[in-house]
Order: sequence, then structure tokens, then C-alpha cells
Amino acid sequence: MSRYAPGFAAFLLLLASAPTLAQDWARKMFDEMDHDFGVVARGSDTVFKFPVKNLYKDDVVLESVRSSCGCTSADLEHPIIKSHETGYIVAKFNTRTFTGVHSATLTVQISKPYPAQVQVRVHGNIRGDVVFEPGSIEFGQVDQGTAQEQKITVSYAGRSGWNVDDVRSSSDYLEAELVQRERNGGRVIYDLVTRLRESAPAGYLKTQLILVTNDASNPRIPLEVSADVRPELTVAPDTIVLGDVQQGDSVTKKLMVRGKRPFKIVQVTCEEDCLTFEKSDAANDKQIVTVNFTAKGEPRRVKSTVTFVTDLGETFTASCDVYATITAPPATAADQGGTTADASASTTASVN
Repeated sequence: MSRYAPGFAAFLLLLASAPTLAQDWARKMFDEMDHDFGVVARGSDTVFKFPVKNLYKDDVVLESVRSSCGCTSADLEHPIIKSHETGYIVAKFNTRTFTGVHSATLTVQISKPYPAQVQVRVHGNIRGDVVFEPGSIEFGQVDQGTAQEQKITVSYAGRSGWNVDDVRSSSDYLEAELVQRERNGGRVIYDLVTRLRESAPAGYLKTQLILVTNDASNPRIPLEVSADVRPELTVAPDTIVLGDVQQGDSVTKKLMVRGKRPFKIVQVTCEEDCLTFEKSDAANDKQIVTVNFTAKGEPRRVKSTVTFVTDLGETFTASCDVYATITAPPATAADQGGTTADASASTTASVN
């Protein structure tokens, strides 16, 4: 049997006679083939990642990528892609050395499981009159519950009367303050102060601030923002696999919820009534929780997310996943149509 998804072998048979059609299997891994960076400021960190998902059973190897234009740098992220995993073609607009409207074709060379080429495209307009320094707001690693602040300079050189009228964000965890530092004819300098709020949840935050200007033609200028908010609470293990549990039987496991300061677990929630929990009521920076699983109901697979709510506040929670399979008890002789005695009697009757 073929190791590939249905239809893949048929593509390979056409490699010699129809090279364009034969590479369709590779194009199917790309959901996006074209990206518009839009209008961006000079010096801004402008990056887009084209996802490449391996739809097949064999590994896919992204051998190389090249750009048709110096306005865009190209690189590979996770070039060896396992089955059903994702790699990335990374396109970076070179806003520090180019201005104006530019476009580039990125040619991706695939070496395994079979040679193929796929092309993706990027384009955008780099404004030479607006400059960000530095090119993005990067908070880096931040402890959950800690406010952080970053400042960048927004410079403009051009017509008199140019203004930034507003700064907008789609994230509730950012606030921005714009202060005009200098205005001299057609030159304007702003200080843009961006704050990451204490309420930001654990995880990786990647978003944009949009500077709204009084330009009639290109009023919106994006600014990339990123932060890696490290969780206050962690759970070990974060996944519990109980395996096969026979109907009516019980299994017990223990886990630890660890914090950076003493806390209490005030509630443990999950949607599965097969699970119960035992915990301490005392405050500690390490909490041991006993997880009890009783196989109730019909045979089935169970997956449940368990959430630990603490006295630190509603954003300071932790969770883990519990997996189990409820199985039926083994069949008895009675379940198979009669008792052993019945079977003996039947055998004697047939002999007589």
C-alpha cells in the first residue's frame, strides 16, 4: 500500500510528462501564496511567515528558499516537517535599506519526499518619510502580573501639518501614549510609550499598534508588538494519561501546581463527572493535588481539561489535560450464551 495520502501516488506518475501538475502535491501544503505587507514605516520590523503543513506520511524537507529581490530576505523555520506538522517560510521586508513600492517572489526548493518547487509572493510600500526607531516593540520575557513599558521614536520628514491623530490596538492588554517631542516645519518627532498591562495572560502575545495619521492616501501605519508572558503558575505533569480503565474501577494520580509565591487553590473545575480532586486548604508555593478517576458510564474515550482557580485572582489559573479510556469488563461464560454446566449437559445429551 502507498504510504502517502490518497491521490499522492497518482501525482508522482505524472512527474515526467506533466511537471506543473506533478507539483500540485507540494502547493497543497501552502494555504497562503501571497502576502501584502501594506504601507509600513522605514525601519519597521516587518515579517510574515508562510505556513507549510505536511499533509503526507513521509517527512517533507524544505531544502532552500531564495528571494528575487533584495527588498525581502527569506529564511526557513523548521525545514524538516514531520507528518501533520508545520514549517514556515519567513519573509522579512528590508525596510531599513529600501523605500517605495517593492515586491518579491520567494522560490522554495523541496528535496523530499520528491523534488518540487513552490513560489510565494510578498509586496508592500515602505514609506521613506516615516521612521520607527527601534523598528518594533519587543517586551521580551515578562512575568505574569508584571507591568512593562517600552518607548520608540516616530520621526516624520515631509509636509508641514502632518500629525498622528490616534494610536489603536486590538489588544485589551496594551495601552499607548503619544507625546510630541519636536515640530519644526515639515519635521515632526513623537515619543510613543507602550505599556503591557498587569492583566496580560500567560502566553505569547503578538499584535500590532496602528498609528492613524492625517494622510489622505495612506493614513494607517502598523507597528509590531510582541511579548512572552511567563505563567505565574505551572502544573507538572501538564498531561495525565490514565490508559484503559475498566467500568467501575478507579485510578488515582498526583500532580503538583507550582507558583512563584504562596497561593491557595480555591476551586478545581472540569466538565467530566468521572473526576474528583483532593487538595490542601493551606497556602503554599507548591500544592499537591490528588486526581481520582472512576470509570462511569458506557465504554468511551475521555478527555477533560482540569482548571485550578487560585486566590491570586481570576487571571492566575493553571490547567492540565486528563486522558483515559473506559473499557467494558471481560465477557463471562454466561455472557457467551450459557454456563459451563449447561455446556456439559448439552455434550452428554449429544453422546447419548
